[in-house]
Amino acid sequence: MLKSAPAYSFDLPGSGNGKHIIILGGGLAGMASAYELTKLGYKCTILEARDRAGGRCWSVRNGSTNQETGRPAITAKFDDGLYFNAGPSRIPHHHELTLHYCKELGVPIQVYNNVNEGAYYFAEGKGPLSNKKIRAREVHNDVRGYMAELLSKSIDNGALDAALTKEDTQKVLEYLAAEGGLDIDKLYKASARRGYAESPGAGNLPGKIGEAHKLADFIQSGLLDPDFYNVAEYTYELQMTMFQAVGGMDMIAKALQKQVSASLKLGAEVTNITNLSEGVRVTYKDAVGEHQLQGDICICTIPLPVLSNINNNFSGEVSRAIDYITYNQTGKIGLQFKRRFWEEDDHIYGGITHTNNDLTQIFYPSYDYLGKKGILIGYYNFNEKAQRTGELSYADREKLALEKGRLIHPQYDAEFERSFSVSWHKTRYNMGGWAVYSGETRKNQYPALLKPDGNVYFAGEHLTYLNAWMAGAFESARSVVSSIHGRVTGQQLVYPTTK
Repeated sequence: MLKSAPAYSFDLPGSGNGKHIIILGGGLAGMASAYELTKLGYKCTILEARDRAGGRCWSVRNGSTNQETGRPAITAKFDDGLYFNAGPSRIPHHHELTLHYCKELGVPIQVYNNVNEGAYYFAEGKGPLSNKKIRAREVHNDVRGYMAELLSKSIDNGALDAALTKEDTQKVLEYLAAEGGLDIDKLYKASARRGYAESPGAGNLPGKIGEAHKLADFIQSGLLDPDFYNVAEYTYELQMTMFQAVGGMDMIAKALQKQVSASLKLGAEVTNITNLSEGVRVTYKDAVGEHQLQGDICICTIPLPVLSNINNNFSGEVSRAIDYITYNQTGKIGLQFKRRFWEEDDHIYGGITHTNNDLTQIFYPSYDYLGKKGILIGYYNFNEKAQRTGELSYADREKLALEKGRLIHPQYDAEFERSFSVSWHKTRYNMGGWAVYSGETRKNQYPALLKPDGNVYFAGEHLTYLNAWMAGAFESARSVVSSIHGRVTGQQLVYPTTK
């Protein structure tokens, strides 16, 4: 029922004539590169250190395993059919290339409910509204209403309307009244848009509109603090409509893996990358021992914190870029519950609850609505909060998620079954969630990795302005394929090409 994705299959002229391309990393960027290069006549070998492909595009299911530094490997013990996306979980409607690959590879998608006004805001603290779960629609409508009231009063008193005609001023006041839900006296009063204290029904049940919270209470309770500034509907990448792959985001990785399986070596950890006068030599180790592989060109998609610890003979400029560009700290925990109480008791179907504590966010699943069981993402945190959480043992991470989560959902105690947590900055072969650039590193280090270093090219989300998104991996893959194919065939190819 969706229109055809506007992105298009690669149709570059010329042939790779069997040139051997060694691709380091079997994530989305590596596999997409191999997929496109193989269609152009290249021979590809993908070396992936893990025993699975997909990299950060990973859905945790029953039997999934993970290895963090300094900790034993763990295995998920969820019920069959349940999962949570430990890495990317959302596809923006304007990420054309991601949607294109879903279409081309036959991966069905479904709507992802990212914005849910029925989810909660929860602020720990000492204010009048602290330590209470408040529906997002209440926060949004009350704050919007009070702000509209303040602005309307200022304009009506001539404080802000010097540049406006009388007619213009009236139009602005009418807009503010509609946007903020103001009454005839330009005062904000609660209306049905923020919800009901008693729901309307049949017969003599008109419903009772909930009372508006005071603006001062929002401020004193911390609900206007930076912890809650990330309003999804204002963020370009998070605006509806959003999508997800049916059955888990790793279905995209699995579809790519099926296409490149003949080129993929799993359990192959790269230990050395050597630029040669002609070609490149890569040393890797697997369960059998150490091996060397020689090819014409190399594409390195290994995350930079991992790459910085692999022996190489890169130029000084490239080496500095690898060391200087940082990745964020981030983690998630999946919590399996006996029943979907967030739907049954709280009427929350998808969306996100925001907090100011170490949970940061609770994600509700956008699949299997009205099912028997389900998995919540019990926290999705970043930076200092993720660092603190990542230092905890697996058991203590679970304890934290339950301790803070039950403040919002007291059903946790009776319904919880088991958990699985991932700290990406501690996960072997990742050592971070995604690249984070400062103005300086974007200007001085980023350009060094956009061009080849001898016979080694670099690709991944970290080499785009789409950091953290699957689209970054796909766009980077196509860009580097264009560069390599142009070099091999002697053509001037500039990405993005036109159809």
